[in-house]
Amino acid sequence: MWLFFELLSALFAALTAVLAKIGIDGVNGTLATAIRTAVVLAMAWGMVFLTHAGQGISAISQKSWLFLILSGLATGASWLCYYHALQLGRVNQVAPIDKLSIVFTIFFAVLFLREELTPKSALGCVLIAFGAVLMAL
Repeated sequence: MWLFFELLSALFAALTAVLAKIGIDGVNGTLATAIRTAVVLAMAWGMVFLTHAGQGISAISQKSWLFLILSGLATGASWLCYYHALQLGRVNQVAPIDKLSIVFTIFFAVLFLREELTPKSALGCVLIAFGAVLMAL
């Protein structure tokens, strides 16, 4: 089931890039990021209330709060940089470089989470990196 949701995520991410490029025409990238973030915030809290997922908020540990906040800050920084890149470049150049996040994610998972880097995954990372750079040229 995770694959279905990840494919939907990839589809929505693709739409995000194209819709954002159209939407930021004549709009400051930081302002555009704030508008996008407000929409995401409203949608996320709407889903929390719709699904009654907020009942567990008091049980969240301090460690989880810390890392969720750090993750949110990283997301915000990523979005700000992404929108700035979209303002300066073409979607077909920006989007492939954005996918280098896959390579960074696997590196960080090996480094911090002690996940195994298999030869297959290492080769995949090299191919993704090469492909991203090739597409962006």
